[in-house]
Amino acid sequence: MELPFAESYKIKMVESIRRSTRHEREKWIRDAKYNLFGLKSGQVFIDLLTDSGTGAMSDRQWSAMMLGDESYAGARSYFSLKNAISDLLGFDYFFPTHQGRAAENLLFSAIVKEGDILPGNSHFDTTKAHIEYRKATALDCTIDEAKDTQLEIPFKGNIDLEKLENALKSYPKEKIPAVVLTVTNNTAGGQPVSMENIRETSRLCQKFDVLLLIDSARFAENAYFIKTREKGYSDKSIREIVREMFSYADVMTMSSKKDAVVNMGGFLAMKSEALWKKCKIYCILNEGFITYGGMSGRDMEALAQGLEEGTDFDYLESRIKQVEYLGSRLDEFGIPYQRPAGGHAIFLDAKKIIGRVPAEEFIAQTLAIELYLEAGIRTVEIGALLADRDPVTRQNRFPELELLRLAIPRRTYTNNHMDVVAVAVKNVFDRRNSIRRGYEIVFEEPIMRHFTVELKPL
Repeated sequence: MELPFAESYKIKMVESIRRSTRHEREKWIRDAKYNLFGLKSGQVFIDLLTDSGTGAMSDRQWSAMMLGDESYAGARSYFSLKNAISDLLGFDYFFPTHQGRAAENLLFSAIVKEGDILPGNSHFDTTKAHIEYRKATALDCTIDEAKDTQLEIPFKGNIDLEKLENALKSYPKEKIPAVVLTVTNNTAGGQPVSMENIRETSRLCQKFDVLLLIDSARFAENAYFIKTREKGYSDKSIREIVREMFSYADVMTMSSKKDAVVNMGGFLAMKSEALWKKCKIYCILNEGFITYGGMSGRDMEALAQGLEEGTDFDYLESRIKQVEYLGSRLDEFGIPYQRPAGGHAIFLDAKKIIGRVPAEEFIAQTLAIELYLEAGIRTVEIGALLADRDPVTRQNRFPELELLRLAIPRRTYTNNHMDVVAVAVKNVFDRRNSIRRGYEIVFEEPIMRHFTVELKPL
């Protein structure tokens, strides 16, 4: 008999979590103005709000933190991280930042101006916000197949090369500072991008003399999918695949709170010394001196170790199989989600689950609140709230997909927790016809409203 799959780690320390009552949750979500970001962590049983900074670091990462050099300038830990980035990713120039959006801020401060166009495959919220804040446009060129949640293809996160080339032809070169390729494609459901697609995107960028920026928060998970799904890569190691992926890029932003499994940190890396010099002043102004940026020495040491561990095949297999497991349980109950299961999350198709709720009443957010009330599970909507308002017309944008993201922290929950999640979703699905009304906004910020928005039920 073939041995069953088992995780490639054992648990050394645990943290207690408390079950709450429905009555408690009704009060807590009301006090939070129906925004799950407003809940206290102790009011949540299973927290799937994000996989960012919520994973469990390894014993070696915790040990590395004790080696941190906290010198203001020229810290040894800076060079540990620099060497790790150069060896694994092939970038010789970088800035440590406190997280991924800070890396975006440094880069876009240097290269984006009003009126610019940045094509990409479904820019995530912080990326789009940094672009639109500078009165530029984030142009979505994702393949159309990503809009059909029930379609199963191996690389559903790909950029549409024809759309991209048309964009590059339609605008003057000086209006396009970069193409943004996100791996995996978070907004499209944690879907991977193929090596062929990365290579051809790079070819187009070179043809039109435009920078290729890879948003790299989940680069290792993307490499796993290339290894397991793309012809010609099954015999290559994850690190070999990663090196090839980034050989096609000019610059990368990294939220290290994902695939490097640290609780805080990120970086901006590039191959051009000239671009590094353009960004340098923004690092000093916004983050800190260039050899620590937004990070402590101990965090840089943990990150350097995390880059090595996060590209280990056995670790990645354990991580992605847990996402697959949750997907398989949802399949048993006939729950529609973005198929196939993503790298870091399951994205429920909220329109198909509670489609009686009007679009202007925030379908995915309504589903998120129902799931919290059902079992104390915190998730995040990837829908009309996150889509925000059009920066010119100030009208709400309603994306074709209303998704509810169930982001699974790394090495944190067991499959028993996934069973609870699956049954809770089923229970909401079973009473879907009774969910007919959603929520309206009573307060919102002018940009990135979903983090602090206040709602009331209708």
